[in-house]
Amino acid sequence: MFESGGKIYRHITFNYRSQYDQLMNSGLYRLLVHQKQLISHREIDLTCEYGETAYTIIEPETIPFVSYPYEWCFSQLKDASLLTLQVLKIALEHGMILKDGSAYNVQFYQGKPIFIDTLSFDHYSEGMAWPGFKQFCQHFLGPLALMKYRDIRLNQLLQIFLDGIPLELASRLLPWRSLLNVPILLNLHLHARFALHYAGRTNVPRKYAVSKKSLLGLIGMLESAIQGISLRRRTSEWSRYYSSNVYSPEATQSKIEIVQDFLNRCRPSTVWDVGANEGVYSRLASRMGAFVLSLDSDPLAVEFNYLHCRKENLSTILPLRMDLCNPSPGIGWNNQERNAFWDRGHADGILALALLHHLAISNNLPLPLIAQMFAERCRYLILEFVPKSDPMVQLLLKHREDIFQEYTLQDFERTFLKYFCIESKQPVKNLERVIYFMQVK
Repeated sequence: MFESGGKIYRHITFNYRSQYDQLMNSGLYRLLVHQKQLISHREIDLTCEYGETAYTIIEPETIPFVSYPYEWCFSQLKDASLLTLQVLKIALEHGMILKDGSAYNVQFYQGKPIFIDTLSFDHYSEGMAWPGFKQFCQHFLGPLALMKYRDIRLNQLLQIFLDGIPLELASRLLPWRSLLNVPILLNLHLHARFALHYAGRTNVPRKYAVSKKSLLGLIGMLESAIQGISLRRRTSEWSRYYSSNVYSPEATQSKIEIVQDFLNRCRPSTVWDVGANEGVYSRLASRMGAFVLSLDSDPLAVEFNYLHCRKENLSTILPLRMDLCNPSPGIGWNNQERNAFWDRGHADGILALALLHHLAISNNLPLPLIAQMFAERCRYLILEFVPKSDPMVQLLLKHREDIFQEYTLQDFERTFLKYFCIESKQPVKNLERVIYFMQVK
């Protein structure tokens, strides 16, 4: 992969010539692209440092925002795993196989998971096992089982283990009742025990030939296992925010009208809805033509948001789990293999509704740092100021000393005016809350 002129290209060497030709000539590429399961690309004639060693150079279709599995909700990881198995089955029908089973082969585009690794396809011959089976279990089956049986937040272990959660670790963390799930027992627990038993030994049993019928049976069992993994109905602190907050129907309608008016004024092409909860205002921005990153730190809120977007086929919203106080860092080799969250894009507009008091009071962040952070990330900012008199702020202060003397409307405006021009501000009907429309200086 390399970048030139602000575009991303992929250099394909002569070593991969036969695999690439089979992908393109067998009908596999055309079918997967038609079904929107594989990202499309075009071959280009580009003179560059790779030109002499390249069999061809391709320019893949651009995805608006790259996300990673530890930022996905449960159903996003589940959908990505099922896509991987579907692509594998279709590849086998065309005489090819996936040489890996990585979750990083998948991105979310136009509301759905899509396979992006054009070079993951290899020749298949009768008797081959799936080389990516173990990796698939580490990237998908193990994390999904942990999220179901233990805690929905455990996919964040994928941020620590770059090649997936080790099977022996997943096996130890899972409860005994997971043994009753036969596919998980066979593909995770027994696989983990086998790996531990033969760790460091040279007398590992040779690999036996696997018929295509058996391979398809394995894929079918994995599909059944994953389709059968579901979350128990739970609630979290913010997953039912809109049914339990201080907003009356009149106040809610007032807020919607104010935000809609401010969005109409700036018409942002890309919106980051920070603290989006279940994505009510993300959908408002999406209906006005923006591509929206709908971000929240609560995994259940992100889950509800994603399921709603999937049901309504909202293709320009990408719900992700992201803690603004602890965004995804750069990880992997030289901290550059997986880019930090802030290094992956820039927002035309940011929605920060009912968020500032959580940053300033719950997380003890000074207003100047908050203002500077927003100013570095966007052109337009729509922000809701919630005063101390508000019941939600009083709840935050109920069990702690009020040391936040500078959290006032006057100090807020004075601080943000160092970085922004305040274009307009509107109070929310029946509340003391005020929504601001600002532009970076």
